Amino acid sequence: MSKIIAVLNQKGGVGKTTTAINVGAYLAKQGKSVLLIDFDPQGNATSGLSIDKNALDGSIYDVILNSADVTAVIKRTNIDNLHLLPANASLAAAEVELASHEQRESRLRDALSNLTHDFVIIDCPPALGLLSINALAAADLVLIPVQAEYYAMEGLTQLLDIVQRVRGGLNPNLELLGVVMTMHDNRTSLSDQVAGEVRKYFGDKVFDTVVPRNVRLAEAPSHGKTIMEHDKWSKGARAYKQLTKELLDRVK
Repeated sequence: MSKIIAVLNQKGGVGKTTTAINVGAYLAKQGKSVLLIDFDPQGNATSGLSIDKNALDGSIYDVILNSADVTAVIKRTNIDNLHLLPANASLAAAEVELASHEQRESRLRDALSNLTHDFVIIDCPPALGLLSINALAAADLVLIPVQAEYYAMEGLTQLLDIVQRVRGGLNPNLELLGVVMTMHDNRTSLSDQVAGEVRKYFGDKVFDTVVPRNVRLAEAPSHGKTIMEHDKWSKGARAYKQLTKELLDRVK
């Protein structure tokens, strides 16, 4: 049975897609079968894995709105064991269209019910609308990337409240896997202060691994590559490799 992880933060630009892609890649390298679901209308996870989001013959939109067979829409990637359920701008209409559907909060969960991957990672949109609710209703675990910058904590209370509400109704088995600090700059005291504040709030739910600000990490998506492919010796690559080991230990 698949372990489903929703990577979620309603703030944009916190390293959510970077985390989803690279954790997925390192899990695949460990021999795990992984499905990455691009659930963001921007389609960054799709283009970040070198798949043309403007030339798709099917996407996650078709799965949740038109009941398309999920296995027919899944794409292979350049990494063994890593598959992608792609997205493009058509997904933006899903928020409105889902509103009139029965079982609108569980469309994704129903679509994923027969998958056999070891891990399913959902790259959620930077919003707490119906798409994110669908992701939380389908997930076993939530992974929250938090940027080590001012206002990092802003909005997290609302996010955790949504998680609690979903747990109280749609998905009683939903758990917080953890919080990962991203874009940490060890040259500034602000990054350390923010990390300390997050650790004070979340305690041992914060991963020991901290993802640094790293040029090679920032470059990789523009080449349609994971950091493992782009520069496996970079600080960013080492951080995501270590984060994936930590994640596996927690899941076990």
